Amino acid sequence: MTDKMEWQGQVGASWARQWQRTDRSFTPLTELLVARILGCESAVKIADIGCGAGELSIRIADARPNANVLGLDISTDLVAAASERAAGRTNLKFEVADASVWQDLSFNPDLYVSRHGVMFFDDPVAAFANLAVSAADSAQIVFSCFRAPAENAWATKIVTLVPSAPSGDPHAPGPFAFADPVRVKGILSAAGWSEIAFEPVDFDYVAGSCEDPVADALDFFGHIGPAARAIRKLEGEARIAFLANLRELAEAHLHDGAVRFAAAAWIVTAKKY
Repeated sequence: MTDKMEWQGQVGASWARQWQRTDRSFTPLTELLVARILGCESAVKIADIGCGAGELSIRIADARPNANVLGLDISTDLVAAASERAAGRTNLKFEVADASVWQDLSFNPDLYVSRHGVMFFDDPVAAFANLAVSAADSAQIVFSCFRAPAENAWATKIVTLVPSAPSGDPHAPGPFAFADPVRVKGILSAAGWSEIAFEPVDFDYVAGSCEDPVADALDFFGHIGPAARAIRKLEGEARIAFLANLRELAEAHLHDGAVRFAAAAWIVTAKKY
């Protein structure tokens, strides 16, 4: 589980420092997601939910110079990183805000977008209902989220290395909270969204590259995701053993000059009632 407080604190700060690597890990998915978003040709007011360090917002703003793009995130560190990256763009701004309660009477989006930023709402029905109320008539939404953990080797293989890793609530806020399309359709329908569709996307999650891909992957995992949490908690021999096993896992997934893991996502689209 990754809750709001973690994103406002250590998790958000880590993602802000590691934005080059996190962007890299999502590259194939991002390309397809951007294509789907740009297919919504009539959109002129676009809000990016959980915008992180801003890659998706920047890509959209550059492709749509006549649109106004607003990136929303609860992490001050991530918004600062996004704002620095986006310097000089007049059609793009970022705001520290909780999208689940955010409203701006001067900005009624006709398109919401998100790259893996919607799975962390404490009350997803209320959050998506708020987005619907804040949106223009006939607004659309396009977002990505992970499919089941079993289809995402980057997460499941690391979790198996953690001593006594808890199973947890699969619907708790976190990376896999939106894995079940039936549940997600129910959430969106109850919140005022219709014409809900799911597109499966399989891609390579690149954890390490550069001159020493294994070392790069280990450093990345030490800051982001389930391995980082385990490293912070483990001590002594348990920590040493975990790091050794993590290195073996990275070495086993070194292919064509990069440490790659299978990843699986949904691209979800819907329209406001």
